[in-house]
Amino acid sequence: MPTLLLVRHGRSTANTEGLLAGWSPGVALDERGAAQAAALPGRLAELPLSEIVASPLQRCQETIQPLLRARPGLTAHTDERIGECHYGDWTGRKLAELKDEPLMEVVQAHPSAAAFPGGESMRAMQTRVAEAVREWNARVERDHGPDAVYLMCSHGDIIKSLVADALGLHLDLFQRISVEPCSITAIRYTRLRPYLVRLGDTGDFASLVPREEPPADDAPVGGGAGAP
Repeated sequence: MPTLLLVRHGRSTANTEGLLAGWSPGVALDERGAAQAAALPGRLAELPLSEIVASPLQRCQETIQPLLRARPGLTAHTDERIGECHYGDWTGRKLAELKDEPLMEVVQAHPSAAAFPGGESMRAMQTRVAEAVREWNARVERDHGPDAVYLMCSHGDIIKSLVADALGLHLDLFQRISVEPCSITAIRYTRLRPYLVRLGDTGDFASLVPREEPPADDAPVGGGAGAP
């Protein structure tokens, strides 16, 4: 079965403003995010990509554009099922405000029980994206063979939920996973089990430099802004 490269979109204006973007329209890459996207063709130059699939949201569509320009014969598809979690009434709000919401404690400690008011549950999010990946695996294998490599450009919580699914982790453990903007996560699927072969690879270790203030205990909903 194919190998899937999961690329989180480049850093967005919402990331730097501390907003939970969700499905808000018009959330674009910021200057750093555009530079991260521009570097993707070089990072992936040796890989024979067979397909690109992207979330319909602007920040993902912008992230894949440099790849499409570098590989004009590559087919790109849009799939709403790999779009961001539907955060409902939380969409567009500041993360600093949301941390005091009682639901945030559930999102952090028991996400399988979390359902966003006016939105979807985290269980439903994981189910839809896992089903999408399995359908794309079958399609890519049919069209390009079992050794094909394809790419999906999606969002932080979406990618974390797929990693948990691949590792056989309960969704309640997915907040222990971190994927920075424009990081690459690779999952090789086989008939009997998936293998996680890369996790959140950016090639940049700046985020590991000790800071004056320790990182927050809570996982950033939506994935966070990455290294400063």
